[in-house]
Amino acid sequence: MTPLIFLPGASGSLEFWQPLMALLPERYSKHVIGYPGFGSVPMQESVYDFDSLSRHVLAQVDQPCVIIAQSMGGILALQAALQKPELVKGLVLIATSGGIDLSPFQVEDWRSAYKNQFLNYPDWFAAVHLDYASQLSKIKQEVLLLWGDADLISPVAVGRYLNQKFQHSTLHIIQQGDHLFAAQHASEVAEFVTEYLHALESSA
Repeated sequence: MTPLIFLPGASGSLEFWQPLMALLPERYSKHVIGYPGFGSVPMQESVYDFDSLSRHVLAQVDQPCVIIAQSMGGILALQAALQKPELVKGLVLIATSGGIDLSPFQVEDWRSAYKNQFLNYPDWFAAVHLDYASQLSKIKQEVLLLWGDADLISPVAVGRYLNQKFQHSTLHIIQQGDHLFAAQHASEVAEFVTEYLHALESSA
């Protein structure tokens, strides 16, 4: 069975994914990739900026997998899909707030709040601005897009934009879901993800 790899958002919280992971089918192996220097994950000298973090994450994508990414983790998920398309069998992007230019979408400025809340975290994560918009059409995997209708950091308009850019994608909206809905509405999210995984199995 294809393993599931989970990528946290800017908080780097490993615990964020626990409610969802507990509700997904047991036959899937599940692995959360920690970001060195974030939260409870010890620092590593080899991870000192976004490029080195990308290398750290991509090195762990070493077998066929489905990547499930929250918020800024979406940048790393897109990199993996573009650089290792033979290994990334599917993408689940949840409230993604990175990888495209968000200035047209009137999003809430999460970066200032992030720096104030996570004082001991690496500040380079909040400073990165990467735009993969021109490359999204190259991603041929089936992409599941999940967005919350009460998310001010990555509004539904961002999900709709991505849904138009990917070759194969499906967008679902979580009612009353804010930016952290994947944990707060884990049951509903698990239903969509499980259905998506079943569809991937059927098409393999």
